[in-house]
Amino acid sequence: MLKIVSDSTCDLSRELLDRYDIGILPLNIVLGEESFQDGKDIGPDEIYAWSDEHNTTPKTSACSVEQAASFFKTYIDNGDEVICFAISESMSSSINSMRLAAKSLKAEDRITIIDSANLSTGVGLQVIEAAVMAQEGKTAAEVTSRIEELKPLVRASFVVDTLTYLHRGGRCSGMAALLGGALKLHPRIVVSGGKMSPDKKYRGKMNRIILHYAEDMEADLLKAKTDRVFITHSGCDEEVIQSVRTYLEGLARFDEILVTRAGGVISSHCGPGTLGVLFIAGE
Repeated sequence: MLKIVSDSTCDLSRELLDRYDIGILPLNIVLGEESFQDGKDIGPDEIYAWSDEHNTTPKTSACSVEQAASFFKTYIDNGDEVICFAISESMSSSINSMRLAAKSLKAEDRITIIDSANLSTGVGLQVIEAAVMAQEGKTAAEVTSRIEELKPLVRASFVVDTLTYLHRGGRCSGMAALLGGALKLHPRIVVSGGKMSPDKKYRGKMNRIILHYAEDMEADLLKAKTDRVFITHSGCDEEVIQSVRTYLEGLARFDEILVTRAGGVISSHCGPGTLGVLFIAGE
């Protein structure tokens, strides 16, 4: 059996994980001297509460080789083949831990590691595509080949409510330049080539900005792959989320509009109030 798995940064809901039979390898959240497994031991709200209490942002760490090996071993012992997705290699060393884990199990021929070159549901979109193909009986080679074709077409972006988390995390180039004019500044962060960078800058209240952000992508959304689009957020008001959903419904383009909340690792770096619309461009 071909099993599709991912690290926890794919930000897929439990309903989607169950629907597509996707396994999750947690990354780690580090709060002071304590380490927790993302989505297993701790969630975003607990992370924000700790951050507010200690007036600092949390840290994250890659899965260890031992964690990855233990995770893979269950599938290998079951006789499965595995395709595992990882957050962009430029953002985390988790993919290297996965590779070393496969080697330690002498299972490199049965475990395929894919660098998603993305984050959050930019990874999740690829994971679901792979899972659908696995359910259709495609081989690991066929799935991997198709994913490599789709990777450059994934459109991942988001607007942040606060620059603090991204700046402290140090994973978004150009953040220092933005901070000088940060008063009511909400940049659109775009993932390209496996890296994050600020794009268009919005000013004003987030409830208006978020809808403008979605509308700015309309030309691309109207040509997007029709299967699904994600609204992924790190704890936004329901009214804001619903306004984006209503807008996307009005485009009459997508079979599914999926709303999911970012997990602990992504939330630790983007902070509360972040929202993104993520999709695959048309071919």
